[in-house]
Amino acid sequence: MMPAFRCIVDPIPVSSPARRLYLTPLVAAAIASAVLLAQAPALPNRPGTLKFAAMGDNGTGDRAQYDMAEQMAKVHGTFPFDLVIMLGDNMYGGQSPADYVKKFEQPYAPLLNAGVKFQASIGNHDRPEQVNYRLYNMGGQRYYTYTRANVRFVALDSNLMDKKQLEWVESTLRDAREEWKVCYFHHPLYSNAERHGASVELRVLLEPLFVKYGVNVVFSGHDHVYERIKPQKGIYYFVSGSAGQLRKGNMAPTEETAASFDQDLSFMAVEVAGADMFFQTISRTGKTVDAGVIHRQLKPGATMPEADRASLDPHVHQ
Repeated sequence: MMPAFRCIVDPIPVSSPARRLYLTPLVAAAIASAVLLAQAPALPNRPGTLKFAAMGDNGTGDRAQYDMAEQMAKVHGTFPFDLVIMLGDNMYGGQSPADYVKKFEQPYAPLLNAGVKFQASIGNHDRPEQVNYRLYNMGGQRYYTYTRANVRFVALDSNLMDKKQLEWVESTLRDAREEWKVCYFHHPLYSNAERHGASVELRVLLEPLFVKYGVNVVFSGHDHVYERIKPQKGIYYFVSGSAGQLRKGNMAPTEETAASFDQDLSFMAVEVAGADMFFQTISRTGKTVDAGVIHRQLKPGATMPEADRASLDPHVHQ
């Protein structure tokens, strides 16, 4: 059972990062800001909604990865997601045909056999030929896009953000007509883990496009922890890089950190139900370490209805 959380509109530091939800005080920029609803319910698990999982830095072939994969299969038994977005570093070390079996096909066999589709992005440990691996569904491209229900997914190659890719990102986001725009790639634009931290140079390139074209949520890996960042310029950022690797105790939360977890492996289960995106971060042992619901941000230039204005008031309970 998912615990209930309070919605706090206050930029105070996170004192218990795995147990509280925070909102940045972007009242003046409310049109661009998302809202975490007070008393967030569990994943609704409604028929017909888009259900997916997010995981990063998974492909070790070690016992820990297999344990995490077993937990994902267990969650799938009651929450039947049919998509997994992979946030890079899909495989460490050797990447021979035998490694693809040991580090992907075997641990995720229950999900693959159930028809779950994996959509990978490339990390710094991944060899270029991964784009051709059939079960990663990249179609031979290091960056690509696809739609599911009312969501436009954009998978990027953050190893080389060249002019050609940036132009493609802009045209793809500009032309997208789906209600939700979700981008994912390996290197996080925001992160407060000590090992790597934020990729600021990448942020300078991508964030203006994300803001201009109304990206709602961004998922990344690279740091082997879980972190949810308070909305930055109206966009939610998640770091989920501990589906196979873990840097225990590596988090150094700042005022940007809404929630974090660095004590065990984890992955994210996500459900998009109309204008709401529910998320639940689950550890290797099945513990819920963060959860909530994001109300879809308004598109640039739109007007906020009175009902949505009310949800900015921390005293209003949904």
